[in-house]
Amino acid sequence: MKVLLTGANGQLGQDMVLLLEKEGHDVLACDREQLDITDQLQCNDVISTYHPEVVIHCAAYTAVDAAETDVDGAYLVNATGTRNIAVAAERIGAKLIYISTDYVFDGTSDAPYQEYDNTNPQSVYGKSKRAGELLVQSLSSRWFIVRTSWVYGVYGNNFVKTMLKLGQEKPKLQVVNDQKGSPTYTVDLAYFLHDLMSTEKYGLYHASNSGACTWYEFTQAIFEEAQLLSGFHIQAEVYPCGTEQFPRPAPRPRNSVLEHLSIRTNGFNDLRPWREGLRDFLKEIHIEQN
Repeated sequence: MKVLLTGANGQLGQDMVLLLEKEGHDVLACDREQLDITDQLQCNDVISTYHPEVVIHCAAYTAVDAAETDVDGAYLVNATGTRNIAVAAERIGAKLIYISTDYVFDGTSDAPYQEYDNTNPQSVYGKSKRAGELLVQSLSSRWFIVRTSWVYGVYGNNFVKTMLKLGQEKPKLQVVNDQKGSPTYTVDLAYFLHDLMSTEKYGLYHASNSGACTWYEFTQAIFEEAQLLSGFHIQAEVYPCGTEQFPRPAPRPRNSVLEHLSIRTNGFNDLRPWREGLRDFLKEIHIEQN
């Protein structure tokens, strides 16, 4: 298939491009230099010229805290940019996959969030991503919206890499234990998107690695798995703490766990347990370091 991908230099984008090329697809990987998604004319030109069958829209404004004061910047990319991509894709009849986030929910539910639960974003980032969802739904006729959470991968900065670094440098760490979610390895998410794009099973999907943990439990798992691999010398003791001990400009959802209702009801294979994904990620960066 001919696939155009935005945000090709991001964590998910890079793994997505590698998988698509490995599977023999014709890929146009666009970063900001090849495609400014905030430029409607350029979006129309690039997408109509390449004429992909599928557009995977990974590009996003993801600086959650910065968005609280850069409201226009967040909406320019996540809403206006997404509109531009949706309009251009619709003009040529391409399928559109839009990557969204757990931040569209307020995080107050005790249960995992299903795809059709009411959204109630609390941060500018979450509101701007929700605006992107609404624009995709109203402007595209062949859309998939895929919400994910706690994403990490080999390419780029993320929580796992930060904890590994701190764990090898600091004697003790405090990590939040009252926010829970599902860590998601970009490789596993990429495989799901690859399965999804060849179908016409349009709609909303929640895709994260299976199971859930708090940030504190995630850190414990990172250190436990890393210590099984030579090359990681974890010295830090980890202690749980509350969200209020680390105040941030943007509110974080206390519960980010996503229920995979659409994956089950549409007959897709669910993503594997989060700890298995973590194990493979650590092996991958361990190989890179040695």
